[in-house]
Amino acid sequence: MKILLVEDDSLIAGLVSKALQAEGYNVEHVLNGEDGYLLLKRNKYDGLILDIMLPGMNGREICRKLREEGSRVPIVMLTALGSTQDIVRGLRFGADEYVTKPFDFKELLARLGTVIRRSCGETAVLNDWILTVDDLVFDRDALSLKRGATPIELTSMEYGLLELLMSQVGKVVTRTRILQNVWGLYTDPQTNIVEVYIRRLRVKIAPNGEPELIRTIRGRGYRMIATKGP
Repeated sequence: MKILLVEDDSLIAGLVSKALQAEGYNVEHVLNGEDGYLLLKRNKYDGLILDIMLPGMNGREICRKLREEGSRVPIVMLTALGSTQDIVRGLRFGADEYVTKPFDFKELLARLGTVIRRSCGETAVLNDWILTVDDLVFDRDALSLKRGATPIELTSMEYGLLELLMSQVGKVVTRTRILQNVWGLYTDPQTNIVEVYIRRLRVKIAPNGEPELIRTIRGRGYRMIATKGP
């Protein structure tokens, strides 16, 4: 997935970029509001992390313009302005989430993942927030995953991959589609990133040795299956 980071503090931007890239995101960074706004007009992004106090054009103005123009890009505001009034103003201008500095990277990643999934959910064919395959239950709104009574924690990209597979239960999902939908990659990076994440998912969603739900379809892709009958 492709994320635009608009942040004028190079140190913070570098740390945020590394954290996002470690989760598999493709990150583009600019230092001022005008450049950020121009990129948003030209390119499609899966998410936007936006500081408020920016040179050229401030974050609230960018947010307001995007929403007035009909853009639905998920926006997380990342700023030192943390009063209740600041937060309310940011949300009124069209931000989906608001994270104040100093911040925890886990919180930022979780909030970004949540707004992206909400955005995907609004355009998905499936309307239900809760996906179920056997005793694996994924509440996309609460970002909660359980196998039976056992809670499971995933990274943002693992959640994205699992959601894609569960929403297509019984169907083959190709490697190309996974790269496009989860990582926003339209050319094959010639790495084993998909295989690595599939292996991780298989282990994590069977915490107590439950039956395997993700099958490899050789030469085609992967399929999520229900092992229990109706």
